[in-house]
Amino acid sequence: MFEQILENVRRKCPRIHNITNYVTANDCANMLLACGGSPVMADEWEEAVEITAICDGLNINTGTLSQRTIPTMFATGKRANQLGHPVVLDPVGVGASTLRTDTVFRLLKEVRFTAIRGNISEIKTLACGSGATKGVDADAADRVTEENLERALTFIRDFAQRSGAVIAATGAIDIVTDGEQAFIIRNGRPEMSAITGTGCQLSALTAAFVTANPDCPLKAAAAAVCAMGLCGEIAYQRMTELDGNSSYRNYMIDAMYRLKPAELEKGARYEVQ
Repeated sequence: MFEQILENVRRKCPRIHNITNYVTANDCANMLLACGGSPVMADEWEEAVEITAICDGLNINTGTLSQRTIPTMFATGKRANQLGHPVVLDPVGVGASTLRTDTVFRLLKEVRFTAIRGNISEIKTLACGSGATKGVDADAADRVTEENLERALTFIRDFAQRSGAVIAATGAIDIVTDGEQAFIIRNGRPEMSAITGTGCQLSALTAAFVTANPDCPLKAAAAAVCAMGLCGEIAYQRMTELDGNSSYRNYMIDAMYRLKPAELEKGARYEVQ
Protein backbone atom coordinates (compact mmCIF):
# COMPACT_ATOMS: atom_id res chain seq x y z
CA MET A 1 0.00 0.00 0.00
CA PHE A 2 2.74 2.49 0.95
CA GLU A 3 5.11 1.32 -1.78
CA GLN A 4 3.12 3.05 -4.53
CA ILE A 5 2.78 6.22 -2.46
CA LEU A 6 6.55 6.66 -2.19
CA GLU A 7 6.98 5.73 -5.84
CA ASN A 8 4.56 8.55 -6.74
CA VAL A 9 6.59 11.06 -4.73
CA ARG A 10 9.79 10.04 -6.49
CA ARG A 11 8.15 10.05 -9.91
CA LYS A 12 6.23 13.32 -9.61
CA CYS A 13 8.84 15.31 -7.64
CA PRO A 14 6.22 17.63 -6.09
CA ARG A 15 7.31 21.23 -5.59
CA ILE A 16 6.44 22.23 -2.02
CA HIS A 17 6.25 25.84 -0.88
CA ASN A 18 7.32 26.03 2.76
CA ILE A 19 6.50 28.92 5.05
CA THR A 20 8.41 27.42 7.91
CA ASN A 21 10.61 28.49 10.81
CA TYR A 22 14.21 29.62 10.62
CA VAL A 23 15.33 26.99 13.15
CA THR A 24 14.65 24.03 10.85
CA ALA A 25 14.23 25.43 7.32
CA ASN A 26 17.44 23.84 6.02
CA ASP A 27 16.63 20.42 7.44
CA CYS A 28 13.10 20.57 6.00
CA ALA A 29 14.51 21.43 2.58
CA ASN A 30 17.00 18.57 2.73
CA MET A 31 14.35 16.08 3.89
CA LEU A 32 12.14 17.10 0.97
CA LEU A 33 15.01 16.62 -1.46
CA ALA A 34 15.80 13.25 0.14
CA CYS A 35 12.26 11.94 -0.31
CA GLY A 36 12.13 13.06 -3.94
CA GLY A 37 10.36 16.39 -3.57
CA SER A 38 11.46 19.90 -4.51
CA PRO A 39 11.53 22.52 -1.73
CA VAL A 40 10.85 26.22 -2.10
CA MET A 41 11.34 28.49 0.93
CA ALA A 42 9.64 31.87 0.48
CA ASP A 43 7.87 33.91 3.16
CA GLU A 44 8.21 37.49 1.88
CA TRP A 45 4.77 38.99 1.22
CA GLU A 46 5.72 40.47 -2.14
CA GLU A 47 6.52 37.09 -3.68
CA ALA A 48 4.94 34.37 -1.52
CA VAL A 49 1.52 34.27 -3.18
CA GLU A 50 3.18 34.18 -6.59
CA ILE A 51 5.48 31.37 -5.44
CA THR A 52 2.49 29.40 -4.15
CA ALA A 53 0.92 29.57 -7.60
CA ILE A 54 3.91 27.89 -9.27
CA CYS A 55 4.20 25.16 -6.61
CA ASP A 56 2.16 21.98 -6.18
CA GLY A 57 1.59 22.06 -2.42
CA LEU A 58 1.99 24.30 0.63
CA ASN A 59 3.42 23.62 4.09
CA ILE A 60 2.67 26.20 6.82
CA ASN A 61 4.70 25.96 10.04
CA THR A 62 4.11 28.36 12.97
CA GLY A 63 7.42 27.72 14.74
CA THR A 64 8.84 31.26 14.54
CA LEU A 65 5.91 33.58 13.92
CA SER A 66 6.40 37.26 13.14
CA GLN A 67 4.19 40.15 12.12
CA ARG A 68 5.81 39.85 8.69
CA THR A 69 5.11 36.16 8.11
CA ILE A 70 1.63 35.83 9.64
CA PRO A 71 -0.17 37.72 6.83
CA THR A 72 1.82 35.67 4.32
CA MET A 73 0.50 32.44 5.83
CA PHE A 74 -3.09 33.54 5.38
CA ALA A 75 -2.56 34.88 1.86
CA THR A 76 -0.73 31.80 0.59
CA GLY A 77 -3.13 29.42 2.31
CA LYS A 78 -6.12 31.06 0.64
CA ARG A 79 -4.34 31.14 -2.72
CA ALA A 80 -3.48 27.43 -2.46
CA ASN A 81 -7.15 26.73 -1.66
CA GLN A 82 -8.21 28.65 -4.75
CA LEU A 83 -5.82 26.62 -6.87
CA GLY A 84 -6.86 23.31 -5.33
CA HIS A 85 -3.39 22.66 -3.94
CA PRO A 86 -2.93 20.53 -0.80
CA VAL A 87 -2.10 22.53 2.32
CA VAL A 88 -0.46 21.12 5.46
CA LEU A 89 -0.43 22.87 8.84
CA ASP A 90 2.18 22.30 11.55
CA PRO A 91 0.82 24.26 14.57
CA VAL A 92 4.17 24.43 16.38
CA GLY A 93 3.78 25.52 19.99
CA VAL A 94 0.07 26.28 19.81
CA GLY A 95 -1.07 26.90 23.37
CA ALA A 96 2.34 28.21 24.45
CA SER A 97 1.50 31.87 23.75
CA THR A 98 -1.49 34.00 22.86
CA LEU A 99 -0.01 34.97 19.49
CA ARG A 100 0.57 31.37 18.41
CA THR A 101 -2.78 30.17 19.65
CA ASP A 102 -4.79 32.99 18.11
CA THR A 103 -2.94 32.71 14.80
CA VAL A 104 -3.47 28.96 14.52
CA PHE A 105 -7.16 29.10 15.35
CA ARG A 106 -7.63 31.91 12.81
CA LEU A 107 -5.84 29.79 10.22
CA LEU A 108 -8.20 26.92 10.94
CA LYS A 109 -11.16 29.21 10.31
CA GLU A 110 -9.87 30.88 7.14
CA VAL A 111 -7.80 28.20 5.37
CA ARG A 112 -8.85 24.69 4.36
CA PHE A 113 -6.15 22.20 5.34
CA THR A 114 -5.59 18.82 3.75
CA ALA A 115 -3.61 17.60 6.75
CA ILE A 116 -2.60 18.86 10.18
CA ARG A 117 0.55 17.35 11.70
CA GLY A 118 1.54 18.05 15.30
CA ASN A 119 2.66 16.48 18.53
CA ILE A 120 -0.04 15.20 20.84
CA SER A 121 -0.09 18.36 23.00
CA GLU A 122 -0.56 20.56 19.94
CA ILE A 123 -3.33 18.37 18.56
CA LYS A 124 -5.00 18.20 21.98
CA THR A 125 -4.98 22.00 22.15
CA LEU A 126 -6.62 22.23 18.74
CA ALA A 127 -9.13 19.47 19.49
CA CYS A 128 -10.05 20.37 23.06
CA GLY A 129 -8.98 23.97 23.45
CA SER A 130 -6.42 23.00 26.07
CA GLY A 131 -3.22 21.02 26.37
CA ALA A 132 0.02 20.87 28.32
CA THR A 133 3.00 22.34 26.44
CA LYS A 134 6.69 22.72 27.21
CA GLY A 135 7.55 25.47 24.76
CA VAL A 136 7.16 23.70 21.42
CA ASP A 137 7.48 20.16 22.83
CA ALA A 138 4.77 17.73 23.86
CA ASP A 139 4.23 17.41 27.59
CA ALA A 140 4.48 14.03 29.31
CA ALA A 141 0.97 14.56 30.66
CA ASP A 142 -0.43 14.31 27.13
CA ARG A 143 1.62 11.32 25.99
CA VAL A 144 -0.26 8.59 24.12
CA THR A 145 0.29 5.19 25.76
CA GLU A 146 -1.22 1.77 25.27
CA GLU A 147 -3.41 2.50 28.30
CA ASN A 148 -4.97 5.70 26.96
CA LEU A 149 -4.74 4.91 23.24
CA GLU A 150 -8.46 4.39 22.70
CA ARG A 151 -9.33 7.63 24.47
CA ALA A 152 -6.77 9.56 22.44
CA LEU A 153 -8.00 7.96 19.24
CA THR A 154 -11.56 9.04 20.01
CA PHE A 155 -10.79 12.73 20.44
CA ILE A 156 -8.39 12.84 17.48
CA ARG A 157 -10.99 11.15 15.26
CA ASP A 158 -13.58 13.67 16.43
CA PHE A 159 -11.26 16.58 15.64
CA ALA A 160 -10.57 15.17 12.17
CA GLN A 161 -14.29 15.03 11.47
CA ARG A 162 -14.82 18.60 12.70
CA SER A 163 -11.81 20.04 10.88
CA GLY A 164 -12.26 18.16 7.62
CA ALA A 165 -8.51 17.44 7.59
CA VAL A 166 -6.38 14.36 8.02
CA ILE A 167 -4.91 14.60 11.51
CA ALA A 168 -1.47 13.18 12.26
CA ALA A 169 -0.71 13.22 15.99
CA THR A 170 2.84 12.03 16.42
CA GLY A 171 4.81 10.76 19.39
CA ALA A 172 5.85 7.40 20.81
CA ILE A 173 2.64 6.04 19.24
CA ASP A 174 1.42 7.90 16.16
CA ILE A 175 -2.23 8.30 15.22
CA VAL A 176 -3.23 9.33 11.69
CA THR A 177 -6.94 9.60 10.91
CA ASP A 178 -9.47 11.25 8.64
CA GLY A 179 -12.23 10.81 11.21
CA GLU A 180 -13.31 7.45 9.86
CA GLN A 181 -10.31 5.19 9.31
CA ALA A 182 -7.27 5.46 11.57
CA PHE A 183 -3.68 4.25 11.32
CA ILE A 184 -1.95 3.40 14.60
CA ILE A 185 1.78 3.58 13.85
CA ARG A 186 4.68 2.31 15.93
CA ASN A 187 7.73 3.18 13.83
CA GLY A 188 10.46 5.42 15.22
CA ARG A 189 13.04 5.75 17.97
CA PRO A 190 12.93 7.76 21.22
CA GLU A 191 16.26 9.35 20.22
CA MET A 192 14.44 11.27 17.49
CA SER A 193 13.22 13.68 20.18
CA ALA A 194 16.86 14.75 20.77
CA ILE A 195 16.93 16.39 17.33
CA THR A 196 15.43 19.83 16.84
CA GLY A 197 12.94 19.77 14.01
CA THR A 198 12.08 16.13 13.33
CA GLY A 199 8.43 17.15 13.54
CA CYS A 200 9.02 20.05 11.14
CA GLN A 201 10.75 17.70 8.72
CA LEU A 202 7.83 15.29 8.97
CA SER A 203 5.33 18.04 8.18
CA ALA A 204 7.29 18.98 5.06
CA LEU A 205 7.46 15.29 4.18
CA THR A 206 3.71 14.96 4.71
CA ALA A 207 3.12 17.86 2.32
CA ALA A 208 5.14 16.09 -0.38
CA PHE A 209 3.38 12.76 0.16
CA VAL A 210 -0.19 14.13 0.10
CA THR A 211 0.61 16.38 -2.88
CA ALA A 212 1.94 13.44 -4.91
CA ASN A 213 -1.04 11.29 -3.90
CA PRO A 214 -4.07 13.60 -4.03
CA ASP A 215 -6.61 10.77 -4.21
CA CYS A 216 -5.60 9.20 -0.90
CA PRO A 217 -4.48 11.87 1.61
CA LEU A 218 -5.02 9.61 4.64
CA LYS A 219 -2.81 6.81 3.33
CA ALA A 220 -0.27 9.34 2.06
CA ALA A 221 0.00 11.03 5.46
CA ALA A 222 0.27 7.67 7.20
CA ALA A 223 3.00 6.62 4.76
CA ALA A 224 4.94 9.81 5.52
CA VAL A 225 4.74 9.13 9.26
CA CYS A 226 5.86 5.53 8.79
CA ALA A 227 8.70 6.60 6.49
CA MET A 228 10.00 9.17 8.97
CA GLY A 229 9.89 6.70 11.83
CA LEU A 230 11.49 3.95 9.77
CA CYS A 231 14.32 6.30 8.77
CA GLY A 232 14.83 7.05 12.44
CA GLU A 233 15.24 3.33 13.04
CA ILE A 234 17.61 2.85 10.12
CA ALA A 235 19.68 5.88 11.14
CA TYR A 236 19.99 4.61 14.70
CA GLN A 237 21.53 1.39 13.43
CA ARG A 238 24.39 3.46 11.95
CA MET A 239 25.22 5.18 15.23
CA THR A 240 28.58 4.53 16.87
CA GLU A 241 29.79 5.52 20.33
CA LEU A 242 31.35 8.64 18.77
CA ASP A 243 28.11 9.83 17.17
CA GLY A 244 25.64 12.28 18.69
CA ASN A 245 22.41 13.96 17.74
CA SER A 246 24.00 15.94 14.89
CA SER A 247 25.19 12.75 13.20
CA TYR A 248 21.83 11.14 13.88
CA ARG A 249 20.05 13.98 12.08
CA ASN A 250 22.27 13.55 9.02
CA TYR A 251 21.86 9.78 9.08
CA MET A 252 18.07 10.22 9.04
CA ILE A 253 18.23 12.40 5.94
CA ASP A 254 20.57 9.86 4.33
CA ALA A 255 18.14 7.07 5.22
CA MET A 256 15.28 8.92 3.54
CA TYR A 257 17.38 9.53 0.44
CA ARG A 258 18.20 5.82 0.17
CA LEU A 259 14.78 4.49 1.25
CA LYS A 260 13.32 2.15 -1.34
CA PRO A 261 9.54 1.88 -1.77
CA ALA A 262 9.66 -1.85 -1.08
CA GLU A 263 11.68 -1.19 2.07
CA LEU A 264 8.99 1.20 3.31
CA GLU A 265 6.29 -1.35 2.54
CA LYS A 266 8.14 -4.02 4.52
CA GLY A 267 9.29 -1.83 7.41
CA ALA A 268 6.09 0.12 8.11
CA ARG A 269 4.60 -1.02 11.42
CA TYR A 270 0.95 -0.07 11.77
CA GLU A 271 -2.56 -1.29 12.35
CA VAL A 272 -5.76 0.11 10.87
CA GLN A 273 -8.90 0.71 12.89
